Amino acid sequence: MQRLSDTADRVIDLNTGWEFLPTEAGVFTGPPADADWLPAIVPGTAAQALSALGRWSLERPAPLADQDIWYRVKLPGSGPARLSFEGLATIAEIFLDGAPILASDSMFQPVSALIERRPGSVLAIGFRSLTAELGRRKGRRARWRPTMIDDQRLRLVRTTLLGHMPGWCPPVDAIGPYRPIRLVETGAPQIGALDLKASLAGTTGVVAVSFTYDGPDELISLMVGNDAVALTRLGDRVSGAIEIADVDRWWPASHGAPKLYPVAIQIGARRLDLGQTGFRTIAIDQGADGRGFALVINGVRVFCRGAVWTPADIVSLASDRATLEPLIRMAAAAGVNMLRVGGTMLYEARAFHDLCDEYGILVWQDFMFANCDYPADDAFASTVAAEAEALLNRLALSPSLAILCGGSEVAQQAAMMGLPPSAWTSRIFEDVLPDAVARLRPDVPFVASSPIGGELPFVADSGVTHYYGVGAYRRPLEDARRSHVRFASECLAFANVPEEATLQEALPVAPAHHPRWKAAVPRDLGASWDFEDVRDHYTALLYGVDVARLRTEDPARYLALARATTADVAEVTIGEWRRPGSPTAGALVWFWRDLVPGAGWGVVDALGRPKSIYHALKRAFRPLALILTDEGVNGLHLHVVNDGPKAVEATLSLACLRDGRLPVARGEKAVTIPARGGLTVTATELLGSFFDTTYAYRFGPAGHDVSLARLIAADGTVIAEATHWLPGRRSERHAIGLAATAERDAHGWFLTLSAERMAAHVTIADAHYRAEDNGFDLAPGDRRTVRLLPFVAGETAAPEGEIRAINATDGARYAGG
Repeated sequence: MQRLSDTADRVIDLNTGWEFLPTEAGVFTGPPADADWLPAIVPGTAAQALSALGRWSLERPAPLADQDIWYRVKLPGSGPARLSFEGLATIAEIFLDGAPILASDSMFQPVSALIERRPGSVLAIGFRSLTAELGRRKGRRARWRPTMIDDQRLRLVRTTLLGHMPGWCPPVDAIGPYRPIRLVETGAPQIGALDLKASLAGTTGVVAVSFTYDGPDELISLMVGNDAVALTRLGDRVSGAIEIADVDRWWPASHGAPKLYPVAIQIGARRLDLGQTGFRTIAIDQGADGRGFALVINGVRVFCRGAVWTPADIVSLASDRATLEPLIRMAAAAGVNMLRVGGTMLYEARAFHDLCDEYGILVWQDFMFANCDYPADDAFASTVAAEAEALLNRLALSPSLAILCGGSEVAQQAAMMGLPPSAWTSRIFEDVLPDAVARLRPDVPFVASSPIGGELPFVADSGVTHYYGVGAYRRPLEDARRSHVRFASECLAFANVPEEATLQEALPVAPAHHPRWKAAVPRDLGASWDFEDVRDHYTALLYGVDVARLRTEDPARYLALARATTADVAEVTIGEWRRPGSPTAGALVWFWRDLVPGAGWGVVDALGRPKSIYHALKRAFRPLALILTDEGVNGLHLHVVNDGPKAVEATLSLACLRDGRLPVARGEKAVTIPARGGLTVTATELLGSFFDTTYAYRFGPAGHDVSLARLIAADGTVIAEATHWLPGRRSERHAIGLAATAERDAHGWFLTLSAERMAAHVTIADAHYRAEDNGFDLAPGDRRTVRLLPFVAGETAAPEGEIRAINATDGARYAGG
């Protein structure tokens, strides 16, 4: 349903006074009367409520799906009203004063009912045992069985797979009224069958609307921004469209401003706010060979970069604005311009999409299907169609919605099982979902599955891929180019180690060996390795260390190199894909936030704090980026990418340093980087003569250790910089003269850092603050200012911590006065 805020309605959020009661499955046919009811949290889940009472723990999550869970609340007021339930997980029966009024068997479909209250009426919801329901469900025999999911019968029920993927997700049962429940009182005539569409025709923004209305004849207008138009009424049908000439377009923030316009319907003195919309065009460019996959927004090819979204809280499944905005703001600050809501997760509430609209972040939205061989009978297809319609109506005006996808790894799973192409899809993905998209969001491209394309649905050089060549499959870094990746809707899954403060607070155990540590490390079920083994492989490859020995003899050094490894691999790989001439048009890291504390896949840890890979991606995702690539005997190439709407004039410089400080070759050149374009310059072009920048010719010992490239504005400001280290030199340890001072101004605490020799992967560790930037290289003689942000709002403690670098034998301590 499309969200409406109607001035004629009195909306009561039913978020207080709730009680809940776990019972044995099937014992009660209606709400239990005399029992020890417990205080509940609504919206929320049974696990959340039990956790608040100290009866359930994420560290040792007790199963709940084998029970019935009852909720009840006393309703305010009396008389007629409408009850709306935005999300019930999963098999729910709804009672008013003990009488059944409604039932729901889908976690993903909102339901509502008109009711007549008496004073003191009691609303009750019985969430029936999912285990018992799965025992009753019958369906055709599945043609394949994905090992990732612990119960194959889940394909028969419309519920989340979260909690049922034991290789990486804790077994948290999603049970309860996890989305808001509202009571709506109104005496005004109602509108129904609301259909909204926003589009862009040339430079004209168009919003079209139609709905039914059974009220009296009066002026009905559609308002968009400062413009309004009277709508036409024929019988009970109202329709019309508004056109806004020379409209400001909505852009992803990487490429422009995400301009939004408020939309409302005015019926006499009554106003119905419909939210906001933006105007943009989206198309898919498959390239000259027909194998590509690039988003073209407003006629501009956009490199999509970001991550696969994970729920903000695996226990409560909260999706309100207050919970989500810090995470969305953090993503925007990192230069993320796309988030994918994957088919293994759950649909986010409208607040998520509102925030993406506002922050200029594109959304790749999977329908909630993943890996399984789903039914395709009429009843299941009808349920899926209703689910899709509810989602698309809710997102009717959202300009950030960029891709609608049938689901995750369904076609891939079938193909990897050796089944023929005819088994890779079904009417759900060929008819039901694309038909709903074509009818309700025709402006958004539909993709049948992720991955898809090529002779096999998971090949990297055609269409959309889940690329783990660099990563799980332990291919060399060069594979990112060799595989000709077109669009990676998943990539770069590593066991990313949280920063020291998080480990001390949430996981104070011996790293790598303790059972609690290993329990948080993701793995593919059935594999003889986990994703810590994957990271360790690249640590050995990049830094030439004996990882097993280092882990035993110097755990602190092991963790420092582990954090540097995933950061370096991510930055190099994204740089390779973003350079001019690359066939790659998108990279979404798997995934955004850890579900539990530990070395999980998350770019952000379970406490909402950035990991080392976050800062690396922030550098790699910048709209104006400088990238260095090792082209072997062709030397270093310097690539500059400018996603912004204006050309940039600057000086491009390169210095090759011996012993991390002495320039032995240098050069510079004035360049103009075109708007929403890029350029490539060779090191030889800058230096003016031969210098073995990549140490490919090996005519004697290397003449330098590291190369420093900079893009410098006319006023001398360094706009962007990048480094290239010769093999083995980045982690080679020396006394480098690190220094740090802590100071405070009107905006808070900050550090000023310096080094006498090039410092590699400089990190700031503080018990009370996180660094706004971390894991960067610091050039000799530079003075870099880094803001410190408190972990807890209102922090009164002064900062105190240590600066380290992976190539330093010395560090530097600081303390705020």
